[in-house]
Amino acid sequence: MPSSRKDAHLGPPPPRPAGPPDPIPTLPRPPRLPYSPVMSSQVTLVPGRRKGKVALIPGGARGIGRAIALRLAEMGWSVAVAYRTSEQDAQVTCAQVRMHGTGGLALRADVSSPEEARGLVDAVNTEWGRIDALVHTAGPYHRVEILDETPDGWRAMMANNLDSFFYVSRAVAPQMAAQKSGRILAFAMANADRVSAQTGVTAHFIAKTGVLVLVKTLAKALGKSGVTVNAISPGFIDSGSAPPEELQKMVKAIPAGYIGTLGDVVGVAAFLLSDEARYVNGANVQVSGGWGL
Repeated sequence: MPSSRKDAHLGPPPPRPAGPPDPIPTLPRPPRLPYSPVMSSQVTLVPGRRKGKVALIPGGARGIGRAIALRLAEMGWSVAVAYRTSEQDAQVTCAQVRMHGTGGLALRADVSSPEEARGLVDAVNTEWGRIDALVHTAGPYHRVEILDETPDGWRAMMANNLDSFFYVSRAVAPQMAAQKSGRILAFAMANADRVSAQTGVTAHFIAKTGVLVLVKTLAKALGKSGVTVNAISPGFIDSGSAPPEELQKMVKAIPAGYIGTLGDVVGVAAFLLSDEARYVNGANVQVSGGWGL
């Protein structure tokens, strides 16, 4: 089983087998390149749907982020997908978004950099003139025992999960406040709201706990401006980044008795991004089948 994954929404992994620790991969920062769209289109207004709404989804090239992008496209939203290294996946996602008659835009950005996070938001505004929702699904994940963690591995978990959410939120919040409307949706992990020992996923767990604190803080700061800030904390979700047999090992620990699907998460996200959720602010919704109760 690899020690690093690009999808952060699988919940804590099963206990590692005995033996020497896996080598800890470093997460090098790619070259900072100009913000150039891979695919874009003008916003197409589809009769009977919400018109002109725009979502920015860092990490939307695949997994949960892609699934949310496609649901929003079905609802008539235009979607900007930000990626760091997954260019081909981002192209596929945007092509699928455009099939619904809405705008699809893929942008390369390392959102762990405040400058690139700011540039990303500027690029979306240049294309469409507004951002109605930020759905922050970006954030790598790795499993390593705490005493085997490296400074680089530790810093990568903080930078790409917590810092990145702060930088993009800080960039997009003023315009949402000026619009008097907006949705910010972050992703943590099931049970990150508890202070507990997590010897195998320590850095990731701490980063996601920080995300929840930041969600509540932003929710309070932006509440009077008509902007809501909420979090989803998935448990074990079959998002395509782990072998099914590995996930099945955890079923006995889940009261629901099965592994969650992308649809389980997307349904919650669609509600939190909707007008119907205007009075839901600062919430953390666990989508885990009761895991950890």
